Amino acid sequence: MYKILEKEVLSENVVKLILDNPVIAKSRKAGQFVIVKIGEKGERIPLTIADADPKNGTITLIVQKVGVSSHKLCTMNPGDLVTDLVGPLGKATEIEKVGTVIAAGGGVGIAPLYPIAKAFKEAGNRLIVVLAARNKDLIILEKEMRVFADEIVVMTDDGSYGKKGLVTAGMEEVINREKVDLAVTIGPAIMMKFVALLTQKYNIHTIASLNTIMVDGTGMCGACRISVGGQTKFVCVDGPEFDAHKVDFDEMLKRLNAYKQDEEAAYKQYLESLN
Repeated sequence: MYKILEKEVLSENVVKLILDNPVIAKSRKAGQFVIVKIGEKGERIPLTIADADPKNGTITLIVQKVGVSSHKLCTMNPGDLVTDLVGPLGKATEIEKVGTVIAAGGGVGIAPLYPIAKAFKEAGNRLIVVLAARNKDLIILEKEMRVFADEIVVMTDDGSYGKKGLVTAGMEEVINREKVDLAVTIGPAIMMKFVALLTQKYNIHTIASLNTIMVDGTGMCGACRISVGGQTKFVCVDGPEFDAHKVDFDEMLKRLNAYKQDEEAAYKQYLESLN
């Protein structure tokens, strides 16, 4: 059992939770994730470690309500206990000094982007962060990113904040004015697909952190498999980060949507049970 120490509501459907776990806090590196389970019969859900404090023995998770399990986690409060917390899992981000880095995050994908962007800046890179969401209320961690980023570009679909347009528009504006050596992107699969298409056009090496369906997190079940450069890879052990130009995003999108109707039906039933 792992105690929730702090909770902050970032937007209507997104919360930040700080949990007690000294072991993970000490060993975690940027890009890694944990698998969380609520209740003995609960679903296992993967969540990137948004931050960690080794001194205080805590890790930070940012969670969006998208289904039954994530909804349950978002409604928990300080003092509540998470049944299982396994990690750190996955390969850490390869951080090095390359020059100018664009870190592009969409929606709740901004959360896992945060530690990676911070690590690239600490390695001595020029860091330009592009944050994107449907509207102003869904932009998260902007204040925290401004502490270390050289520049922040904010894009919203409806133009309610920053500039109106998609994340790719903000990225291309930067690419057209200065040399970019590396792009890192995290967000919805469809967003990462179009980021990859954009950066491929400009021959900019791009890393995408993938958010596939995942069960055990150890490579045993095969639920998270994807095709990268024509080879089968498992996101939980081979990733979660891959060369975005080699990822078969169309295949990934099909797999992500395979259980969408079942997930929506289960979530609807769960919400109805609360009334």
